[in-house]
Amino acid sequence: MSTVEANVRPDYDDELQKIADYVLDTRIESDEAWNTARLCLMDTLGCGLLALRFPECTKHLGPLVEGTVVPHGARVPGTAYRLDPVKAAWDIGCIVRWLDYNDTWLAAEWGHPSDNLGAILAVADHLSQKRVAEGEAPLVMRDVLEAMIMAHEIQGVLALENSFNRVGLDHVVLVKVASTAVAARLQGANREQLLSALSHAWVDGQSLRTYRHAPNAGSRKSWAAGDATSRAVRLADIALRGEVGVPGALTAPQWGFYDVLFSHTNRDLATKPEAERRFRFQRDFGSYVMENILFKLSFPAEFHAQTACEAAVTLHPAVKGRIEEIERIVITTHESAIRIISKEGALANPADRDHCLQYMVAVPLLFGELAAEHYEDDFHAAHPEIDALRAKMKVVEEPRYSRDYLDPEKRSIANAIQVVFTDGSATEQVAVEYPIGHRRRREEGVPVLEEKFRRNLETCFPRPRSARILALCRDQGALEAMPVHRFMGLLTP
Repeated sequence: MSTVEANVRPDYDDELQKIADYVLDTRIESDEAWNTARLCLMDTLGCGLLALRFPECTKHLGPLVEGTVVPHGARVPGTAYRLDPVKAAWDIGCIVRWLDYNDTWLAAEWGHPSDNLGAILAVADHLSQKRVAEGEAPLVMRDVLEAMIMAHEIQGVLALENSFNRVGLDHVVLVKVASTAVAARLQGANREQLLSALSHAWVDGQSLRTYRHAPNAGSRKSWAAGDATSRAVRLADIALRGEVGVPGALTAPQWGFYDVLFSHTNRDLATKPEAERRFRFQRDFGSYVMENILFKLSFPAEFHAQTACEAAVTLHPAVKGRIEEIERIVITTHESAIRIISKEGALANPADRDHCLQYMVAVPLLFGELAAEHYEDDFHAAHPEIDALRAKMKVVEEPRYSRDYLDPEKRSIANAIQVVFTDGSATEQVAVEYPIGHRRRREEGVPVLEEKFRRNLETCFPRPRSARILALCRDQGALEAMPVHRFMGLLTP
């Protein structure tokens, strides 16, 4: 055995170069992407404002050292905090993700690309203030929207054919990578600095997915995005200070990401076929993900259950007077929903409940609606009939639903529900293939999104201020032209 290791420093991995060149060189030409990014900004901010009603969320917010004063500190929407960009990214990422009500992306890997707004807004607000103080032009909201499109694209394209959950990792690794790329770009990184930042994002130890799943599900899933965006801002800063990168972060034999974390399936530790031990790209980076992003407009529920919730609301009038007569409830769904959110037994906390398909069907069947408050401990304890209904549910896979879920031309998220009564009668089977937040229902969804945003604004601000913010966000040109620091000022109480 040789005792000498060849010390030939490689070029940066092709995958890192692909991401870096995209954020540095690509111009976004799609009007649909720009418009959808505006809608995404509205929806994501609204989700964050709504989360401020929940003490379990707000306990995490604010400076690590009470009373810290940060010159040109980044604002956290809906609060009076002005923080360094690293902690601001944590806080913004935390609030926008807390209620599981922001956008989502479903592919081989899942995720919530608007999580990246934590890093984007924190960096952009701080830089905009700093530039104005130094007599330079501020960043404008078009810069924010562009960064959102790019972060969505990086996270979403990496997720199309690469499953991180099947190797036991959590999808927030993609938030960290995407946020690192756009945070570095916003700060003026050159190619070498951007590559360095990206390499460090992959070299980091990655989150284990166990915190999202029974029996360990808990509220870490609600602040994981904040943690990832915060780390991204820190890594971008490190790289911009001239820190050397790790060129073979992915491909280095034995020590790289592929060999250490991507080479074995997590259930049986079987070695994956060689072709599957590295990332595959279904398409080049562009604006596909933002154009096709999925919004959670009607229900704060894990996205695989959105159509099931809609079907349950539809069935509510037919069952509300016959709850005691229900013999069984048949939920017909797709494979991913079964793997992620179908569960029996006791549900320990709100995070456990909003990732339980049966719970998210039972509540709207009983009450005709599903809101964030319905996951809270007190509500669950007060309504034992929810678990009684869960016990009567049977979940079955429809192979067509599973195929259409992965079809790039469809990307449906189909569910169907039928309720059978003790006298042998049954409701119709109500099937919903595309949720209202899907691209195929975008025209129908925009008014719902705007109304959701209006309601969420009014949880924090007086109606005149809320109306002003809503009017601005409806105007593509006016929003894009507004300096970032002025926009963030509108969101400060």
